[in-house]
Amino acid sequence: MAKLLILESKQEFQKTLLTWFKKHQRDLPWRGIDDPYRIWISEVMLQQTQVKKVVGYYERFIKRFPDVQQLAAATLQDVLKVWEGLGYYARARNLRKAANIVVEDLDGVIPNDYSNFRQLPGVGDYSAAAVLSITFNAPYAAVDGNIKRVLARLFIMETPINDGRSAKLFQQKADDLLDLEEPGLFNQAMMELGAIVCRPQSPTCLVCPVNTFCQAFQAKRQDEFPLRLKKEKAPEHQMVAGVIYKGSEVLIVQRPLDGLLGGLWEFPNGRIAEDETAEEACIRYITEVVNLSVTNIKYLTRIKHAYTHFKIVVDVFQCDYQSGEVVLKGLIDAKWVKLTSLQDYPLPRATHKFLDKLIL
Repeated sequence: MAKLLILESKQEFQKTLLTWFKKHQRDLPWRGIDDPYRIWISEVMLQQTQVKKVVGYYERFIKRFPDVQQLAAATLQDVLKVWEGLGYYARARNLRKAANIVVEDLDGVIPNDYSNFRQLPGVGDYSAAAVLSITFNAPYAAVDGNIKRVLARLFIMETPINDGRSAKLFQQKADDLLDLEEPGLFNQAMMELGAIVCRPQSPTCLVCPVNTFCQAFQAKRQDEFPLRLKKEKAPEHQMVAGVIYKGSEVLIVQRPLDGLLGGLWEFPNGRIAEDETAEEACIRYITEVVNLSVTNIKYLTRIKHAYTHFKIVVDVFQCDYQSGEVVLKGLIDAKWVKLTSLQDYPLPRATHKFLDKLIL
């Protein structure tokens, strides 16, 4: 029978896990520091993003914005450009907003208490618990996807981890397990266990330091957990984008600050209607969105891109400006720029997929 069923074994579990973590933890740039700003940046970047992808972004971000004051002073475009390609851009926008609040209203001091830190833009329960426990040793249990998976196997939890109604139950389990003497290290150890041992597929249970406490392992049911609600198949949208040339320049437009890809720049684009061809849709969107007439429209390429909840297939056309003055509909800015200057603007990853095909 798994030892975790015995209340007195909780301290043994904590000790065993921490001993393993101190010996086997990965060497990451945000480990072994207690700077709340840097821990905060790392935790925001790590949300829904793999560690191996975050490392480079984190190092570039800290080099460009080494403290909360310099982040607050930066333009949104600078922040988005450094964040470009990491996805979930609301994280970057909220970080900048929060930095401004810290500098302007809190004398540049990041709050060390849960309620005040939790009120900053973009800070949720997980972020608050992780940052405050790691930085200030505050007794809050962090619960992310890795930790949920560990808990689901430890306790054979029949509640799907992607069911919003299960959040309270997972939080209660994490709160009960938390090592109150070293909460920051313990939270990191639980995350690390989920990341490198208690993996989604093919968990390496035989080398797990706490397998004797794990009910799923003891019952040989580790591959059954965690349970998940079945997701509907992600819809696929057929779209077009138009690269408009005006001499040696092309037109880019800036998306609204709120919503998907907020603040990023792209070429005029939109969905294809059922009763039109891709070329017709491209001409229509250029007319509707930026009020221009174009000529010499030619097919360039097709790209595919996946977001969290949907996919897009984009037919890209290039064309020449014919007439009209730019009038924006649903966008916040537009610029004629040289192709060599596109690298100065934060662009969606989907746009990057066809940049190399544009005529210089």
